[in-house]
Amino acid sequence: MVFVWAVALLPILVVGGGMRRGDPRCNSSNSDGVAAQMSSLYSKLDWLGLFRPRVLRMPLLIAGILLASGCHLPKWAKNGFKVGPEYCRPPAASVADNWIDSDDPRVLSQPPLYHDWWSVFQDPVLNNLVDSSYQQNLTLREAGTRVMQARAARAMVVGDLFPQTQQLSGGYTRNQLSLAVQPALEPVPGVFSRSFDNWAIGGNLSWELDVWGRFRRSIESADAGLEASVNEYDAILVCLIAEVVTAYIDIRTFEERLRYARENVKIQEGSFQLAKARAEEGKTGDISLHLSQSNLKATKALIPELEIGLRQANNRLCTLLGMQTIDLSDWLGEAKGIPNAPRDVAVGIPADLLRRRPDVRAAEREVAAQSAQIGVALSDLYPRIAVTGEISVQAEEFRDLFSSISQGGSVGPGFRWNVLNYGRIMNNVRIQDARFRELVVTYQQTVLTANQEVEDAIVSFLRNQDRVRELVESAKESEKALQLELINFKEGESNFTGVFVLQGDLVGKQDQVASAQGDAAASLASLYKALGGGWQIRCPNYQAMGIVEVEPMTVSHRDDSEIITN
Repeated sequence: MVFVWAVALLPILVVGGGMRRGDPRCNSSNSDGVAAQMSSLYSKLDWLGLFRPRVLRMPLLIAGILLASGCHLPKWAKNGFKVGPEYCRPPAASVADNWIDSDDPRVLSQPPLYHDWWSVFQDPVLNNLVDSSYQQNLTLREAGTRVMQARAARAMVVGDLFPQTQQLSGGYTRNQLSLAVQPALEPVPGVFSRSFDNWAIGGNLSWELDVWGRFRRSIESADAGLEASVNEYDAILVCLIAEVVTAYIDIRTFEERLRYARENVKIQEGSFQLAKARAEEGKTGDISLHLSQSNLKATKALIPELEIGLRQANNRLCTLLGMQTIDLSDWLGEAKGIPNAPRDVAVGIPADLLRRRPDVRAAEREVAAQSAQIGVALSDLYPRIAVTGEISVQAEEFRDLFSSISQGGSVGPGFRWNVLNYGRIMNNVRIQDARFRELVVTYQQTVLTANQEVEDAIVSFLRNQDRVRELVESAKESEKALQLELINFKEGESNFTGVFVLQGDLVGKQDQVASAQGDAAASLASLYKALGGGWQIRCPNYQAMGIVEVEPMTVSHRDDSEIITN
């Protein structure tokens, strides 16, 4: 430690602190001789003026601190004169080369056209809902304000590269000296007055030089943080679009289920009247009447439950649109059936998720931001070198304030070095490093979760299609069986038990068909959400219903005030 401080203070002792002949502190002949020898040595060597004390003071001070800091100078220089690690993208969690269901002909490995994926349903009402939610959703606006905050925070950090303190000051005071403190200061008329005025105007500046890259690492962290906030905005936009589409599908699904229920009510009311007439004629007993009544009441009871679901889906869609809760029936128009999902879908390959999914990109950018914070923490181990200056004018009379004799000031370099910190700085470095490792694991987990969500959505999409096909066939057979049984009942060849069973079965089958069709359409929305599609609508070169390849938003380092979309 003694050697470190000796090296650090050497420039001050040799250049800035050397005593000159005539200095009151040089009151011995020995010091006169030393000063004379030093002056002679400087005069012989200073043939270019490089060894003049005022020229050498700052460079030698910095050189001494560099040597005393003990830093690894080649690595520091190689990193662009910045301490701390240079960021490299961490390895993502391993993903399979292909999807589990890649052999299914309905799963296409070509890149998906997911920029306006909801257009595959060919529903203009749905297209308008997506556009309206993008313009009005409050959660999305909230995320947008976080992007604005991150951009302003970055601009603040960039400002630290320039003089950190620049202040102007001024004032006036009326002063009177206390004779009780200084009794020898007796006022002398025309020479010294006990009371006097003081007018002062001045300014000061302090500029910490970014020798170790502390401010540049902070900018790197702010850049990555801004990009992470943009990607988080995109991730919310992806979820918003998927939720709007799902809510719309739910509305159409409940409308279809209600249509089936109401149609079955009409059919069962006819069966009830038939059973009642036959009972009055004495051709059947009261059992047929009670069974038909039971079926009718059960089907009617299903309608309020479906109306509740329809209203709740309507209310959810209103919230997603950022509007008050109202009945959207007029806006949505008459029921037009459940949106029909295409048979096949393009999903690309698993590795594409690293580029597509905004949440994966956001997690990676958070790792980059934290990597730079390690360098910021490491810079505290080294001295902070700064240039400070002050200039002012002071006078007793205001008319003399701007005269040459009123001017004063100072300027010079200096440093501050946190020593004897009892491990606080190094432990802060360890904290930042551990946080970096945590975010790397979070990034890898995000990749795995994204891969799982796509696999879940693919199998749901495929199997729901199979389920719809089988249920449609089953419902058709139940309907045929019911028609035959009703004929038999009318002709008196069978009792009402068969009609009762088949009517209840048909109600259940048709409700399952509508639910399965809704699930198939919703699973396609979940699949595109898992693939990370839809955020491109906020890009300037987005074209609705078109095919435009858009790269993720990045921050330009040439312009501190704009976010540029490549």
